[in-house]
Amino acid sequence: MKICVGLSGGVDSSVAAWLLKQQGCDVFAMFMQNWHDVEGTLHGDCEWEEDRFVAEMVARKIGIPFYFIDLSKVYRQRVVDYMFDEYARGRTPNPDVLCNREIKFAAFLEAAQRLGADYVATGHYCRKEALADGTFRILEGADPNKDQSYFLCQLGQDQLAKALFPIGDLCKPEVRRLAKEADLPSADKKDSQGICFVGKVDLPVFLQQKLQSVEGDVVEVFGAYYADSAKFARDRELLARGTDLTDEELLELSTPLDYSDIRFETETYRSGRHHIKKTRDKANPWARRIGRHEGAQFYTIGQRKGLGIGGHAQPVFVLATDIDRNIIYVGEGEDHPGLLRRCLRIAPDEIHWIRPALAMQAGEQRRYRVRIRYRQPLQDATLLMRESGLYILFDQPQRSITPGQFAVWYAPDGEMPGSGVISL
Repeated sequence: MKICVGLSGGVDSSVAAWLLKQQGCDVFAMFMQNWHDVEGTLHGDCEWEEDRFVAEMVARKIGIPFYFIDLSKVYRQRVVDYMFDEYARGRTPNPDVLCNREIKFAAFLEAAQRLGADYVATGHYCRKEALADGTFRILEGADPNKDQSYFLCQLGQDQLAKALFPIGDLCKPEVRRLAKEADLPSADKKDSQGICFVGKVDLPVFLQQKLQSVEGDVVEVFGAYYADSAKFARDRELLARGTDLTDEELLELSTPLDYSDIRFETETYRSGRHHIKKTRDKANPWARRIGRHEGAQFYTIGQRKGLGIGGHAQPVFVLATDIDRNIIYVGEGEDHPGLLRRCLRIAPDEIHWIRPALAMQAGEQRRYRVRIRYRQPLQDATLLMRESGLYILFDQPQRSITPGQFAVWYAPDGEMPGSGVISL
């Protein structure tokens, strides 16, 4: 059995390779470069070279062959172009999930197989289990603080059949300890951050490579808006009925507020000693215009940093973006009603079951624990499968449900049965 380890230069993949070597496996390492451009990145243009250097030293220390492969072209096509398209549509993608599905366990796996590999191993904190029927399932990693199963939520059975996760049963401190005991060059290396293989980025600058910057209004929404909103009242009425809802009602409930009914009227007034005529917005009990932005597509629901808005006692968050009218709506405070929702929808063609045998049928409902972003504590919810899609109805309101992100659900024993892209 020949195993290719995706060696990134980090401590996790290094220990994965070391463990496999200690077990007597026929192991070789391969480092992939997936990104060349530095526009919008915050680390400069040498980070990947440093990572490769460390990875090569680790391979030498362990005593395994080392290979290098450039997958930047396919990475741009399958991951980065997808990112640009999603942001242009007003959705917020998760490139790390796509990277695993389209690169590590697709393009990288194919390259490893050409070198004779039977399996690809990575340093993910998750567990894989083979079942009697020949299928595989993914479970949460043993370390609750580092579980990375979320990032593997789009893998299929063919990919899982070739995947190994050697550190899935370990906790991070144990991985660090093993690395130090083995004197691996990556033992003290900090964990990577930012977009997979791109790194930390100034997102607007990064996206401006393809998306045009156009100024628009920042509108702050007040609590009075929700007191007067027919949509907000209707949602509360539907939620009070629990899961006894029609397809049409679930679709209605999962549709977020769009704030298109907020309009501003202007008035003229004279200002200063010379009575210069100026224009201002009339007072609006629902909202006010409080600033300008560089393009609604550069912002994401729940975003707090980078808004450039002051004068508030509490933090200000993005509630919604209107791509067509180029407006972003914001609200003050973590408990702002515009941040909280209990229902989301996944379109039929964006539902993914890791084990197809577990797929829900129209009319069926199940209880699962769900997360809508990495590291979010699991939330109790009911999944309702309907002809119009899969609806997730949470027991408690969720902050910043974001279209384009992945909702992932888990069984009580830690298995991750499936996932899907949150719809607009």
